[in-house]
Amino acid sequence: MIDYDLEYNAERPHLIIPEYGRHIQKLVDHCIALETKEQRNTMALAIIDVMGNLQPHLRDVPDFKHKLWDQLYIMSDFKLDAESPYERPSKEELQEKPQPLAYPKSANKYRFYGNNIQIMIDTALTWDEGEMKEALVYSIANHMKKCFLNWNKDTVEDDVIFSHLYELSIGKIDIRNSEEVLSESKNLLRKRNTQGQGSNHKNNKGKNYQHKNRKR
Repeated sequence: MIDYDLEYNAERPHLIIPEYGRHIQKLVDHCIALETKEQRNTMALAIIDVMGNLQPHLRDVPDFKHKLWDQLYIMSDFKLDAESPYERPSKEELQEKPQPLAYPKSANKYRFYGNNIQIMIDTALTWDEGEMKEALVYSIANHMKKCFLNWNKDTVEDDVIFSHLYELSIGKIDIRNSEEVLSESKNLLRKRNTQGQGSNHKNNKGKNYQHKNRKR
């Protein structure tokens, strides 16, 4: 009976970076075991060239050679003693947990306004006082009113919008006692309905065209 010496993946050592395959990992392990540093340097350069050919998309990455050297040290479990043209990464740096990301800034409890409204308000606060800033403020207020109607689908008084604008600007934009009047709710609703009717008209036109073709 012939006894085949089979090697299963489950019995093989774990691949640190599987994308390069087991042969590259074996070359790295052999490089670590070389006696002289000169031999390790020569073989490390050869491995870097092969890795670059196996990952051609890395050529579009800035400092792709730096990335290849970092990966070489990672695959050697940071045991490779060879001269790199770049600073050698540390195992602690690789295992360090990233800083938690802050939650995106939102429009507080008035989420129906969206984040863009808050960005517009913050931008308006950086402008110098004058007609341009005043025009921007009322444009923001009109847009807030449209957003409110899209959410509420009814009507809203200008005083409510002015009060919300005052709150979202942390009291820095105050037009609550202004005599200016925002666009009427019916006009804003009419624009929205007109857009919807326009798309429905196009859909109906397409259906009629298909229906005529069927008759032919």
